Amino acid sequence: MYDKSTFTSEGGSIQDNVTPSSKVYEVYRIHAAATDDGPSSTRPGSAADGPPSILRASEDLRRTASNVLTQVVSRITTRDWPEPPPPPDGGLQAWTQVAAGFLVLFAAWGYANSFGAYQQEYELIGLATPSTISWIGGIQIFLTLVIGVFSGRLVDAGFFIPTFVAGIVLQTLGIFLMSISTKYWQLLLTQGILSGFGSGLYFTPALSVVSTYFDQHRGLAIGLATSGNSIGGIVYPLIVRQLHPVLGFAWTTRVIGFLTLGLLLISLAFMRPRLPPRKSGPMLDSGAFKDPDYAGFLFACFLIYWANYFTFYYIGSYGRETLGLSSSAASLLVVVVNGVGLPFRVIIPIVADRVGNLTVLAPVTLIWAIVTFSWLAVRSTPGYYAFTVLYGTCAASFQCLFPSTVSRMTPRLDIIGTRLGMAFGITAVSSLTGPPIGGAILSGSGSSFRVPQIWAGTVALIAALLIIALRLHMGSLKPNQKATGETGGDEEGSMSQKKSWLRSVTRMC
Repeated sequence: MYDKSTFTSEGGSIQDNVTPSSKVYEVYRIHAAATDDGPSSTRPGSAADGPPSILRASEDLRRTASNVLTQVVSRITTRDWPEPPPPPDGGLQAWTQVAAGFLVLFAAWGYANSFGAYQQEYELIGLATPSTISWIGGIQIFLTLVIGVFSGRLVDAGFFIPTFVAGIVLQTLGIFLMSISTKYWQLLLTQGILSGFGSGLYFTPALSVVSTYFDQHRGLAIGLATSGNSIGGIVYPLIVRQLHPVLGFAWTTRVIGFLTLGLLLISLAFMRPRLPPRKSGPMLDSGAFKDPDYAGFLFACFLIYWANYFTFYYIGSYGRETLGLSSSAASLLVVVVNGVGLPFRVIIPIVADRVGNLTVLAPVTLIWAIVTFSWLAVRSTPGYYAFTVLYGTCAASFQCLFPSTVSRMTPRLDIIGTRLGMAFGITAVSSLTGPPIGGAILSGSGSSFRVPQIWAGTVALIAALLIIALRLHMGSLKPNQKATGETGGDEEGSMSQKKSWLRSVTRMC
């Protein structure tokens, strides 16, 4: 009676392949064909027996409903999106993603990095031992990073919006439930587990979306987005510091909850994935760990973040317990260490885009290790503020290049979410274990910070040596440099890479 291809074509529905006017023409053609077939093709009282105006209105309504449904489905997922052109590397849409990513990191890491202020408050009220309290913040950051293993793959599969919305709901629910928590286990569940799980669902997806819009300026774009980390790390601790004495713990936490909710809703309104989905493929790219460059970089990051999170969590406690600072002055150190690196989150990526990520990371990590060891020499308040400024600068310079370095080591754009999620999952373990290990060393050494300071400096130095070896082996890792794994990944190539690694380490030594 009529050709079935009228309704569908290869790779899409009729809405994807014909114009509205041609769809109306097909409807009338089909209707005419059905009428010509005789009485058996229609039922008495059907739309075919009615006036043409009723038929047109019915078809218009059906077409409108179909178009609306198509728009809704395409907004929720990216499953039916066409293959995109190369990254625009600029333009209004691309820089809008950077601004939205800035708000995401402002909310996610501003809140997470403010735990140093909460650590002091919990210690003052005798909630638990310092090492036990640090598990709350450690679990929060651990989940924020490790959930990226799954949320990054969901983004690659085309489910950015549902994943992001679920993260907003869980994060804000955790904060508001935290406001009515009074016991350690309650804070562990709300501030640690629920909030961390929620932020993990939207953090990695946001960064992976920003990465796909840029190539030559990817470092700068991610650096601008991660500057939200620094500004959020200033604002959130200041809210706790200023409002807690006036409003109390409960309402101070609710203010933080409303701020976080507003920032994330704005981000949701503007963030748009650019790539089509990768419908098949494993949750983990296990072959990535067979690449010695990728694995070596993640191991170095694991070590450096061990030292980093211990220092961030205990920087206020050291000032109060060793230097005799007031609680208010000690909490200000948390603001300084988070905020001082803000200009470097922009300057360092600009330099890295020109000379290569590893060319910048090698000296930055070595200086960071030296600064960590200098903590042993701090004996006065001015000296401690100087140490805090230097440490915050080094931390921000490294952190802003971490996502873009992983992206440049990724051979294909459609697995950036997966690779970033895996990288964040590895560093999640160090964020979870670093503060408690440092706290346990502190307790075992009779509350002397000297031993945990040496531990932090040592692991930072090992990380610096690994990054230097990686630079000697891989080169600068400039934007146009071929990504790791793009040449094949066979066993012979992997063995050659390992031998090259050994030669690089030997030459460095």
